[in-house]
Amino acid sequence: VSPTRKGAKWEITRLNMILRDFPRLCGRKLAVLSTDDFVSWRNERSASVSAASVRREANLLSAVLSVARTEWKWIGINPMSDLKKPPKAAHRDRRITEDEQERLLMALGHSDGTPQTHTQQIGVAFLLALETAMRAGEIYGLQWQHVNLPERYVTLPDTKNGTKRNVPLSRRAVALLEQMRGIHSQRVFTVSGDSASVLFAKARRRTQIADLRFHDTRHEALTRLAKKLHVLDLARMVGHKDPRSLMIYYNATATEIAQQLD
Repeated sequence: VSPTRKGAKWEITRLNMILRDFPRLCGRKLAVLSTDDFVSWRNERSASVSAASVRREANLLSAVLSVARTEWKWIGINPMSDLKKPPKAAHRDRRITEDEQERLLMALGHSDGTPQTHTQQIGVAFLLALETAMRAGEIYGLQWQHVNLPERYVTLPDTKNGTKRNVPLSRRAVALLEQMRGIHSQRVFTVSGDSASVLFAKARRRTQIADLRFHDTRHEALTRLAKKLHVLDLARMVGHKDPRSLMIYYNATATEIAQQLD
């Protein structure tokens, strides 16, 4: 089943890890698996990884058992249905300051010209993320055939929620994409997502900025865009079918909100 899903790479990696590290659990017959087996697994796993990792792995295992029950009829009940998972961690509310932005861009060697290195491409991607709230995978996967600069939008044919999305571009975003012209005939960015993660982490360490991830650009961008767009337009732009889910990423400070009051 996993190869047919969007997260195939990581699902298969996690499943292979569980097969390797938990032979006592994986060696049991499906028919005799009980909630107690997974309680033992959860407690053992919780001693070495974060609660978020345990939740992700538990969700994956539960999905495996759900398919075995509903589609293959191998078991009558899902033994994980009564398992208590670790509580969800609080949503991140990390904002990116102007000073941090400038320091990161300096570490990435960003300039207003055409990027000459992969590291410089990441500088453009970082700024594009702040303008559009696109995810890293969406940015590094951009193809020129899906970029319409005259009409100021890009098309994402395959997004996280499985639907096509058109992302409107600010004038700054258009200028950033213009910088990428001539590097490759098909791909906008030639750096891969995995390489970009490594290079971004190296640049961040050089700046000594603590606790900052590329994905935090989504928080920052959504908070900035919320001041310019109606909530329904913002939800359509960033691909949220339920506008209430925007609250996960909207992290305006009390001071910023106060400045909008009469």
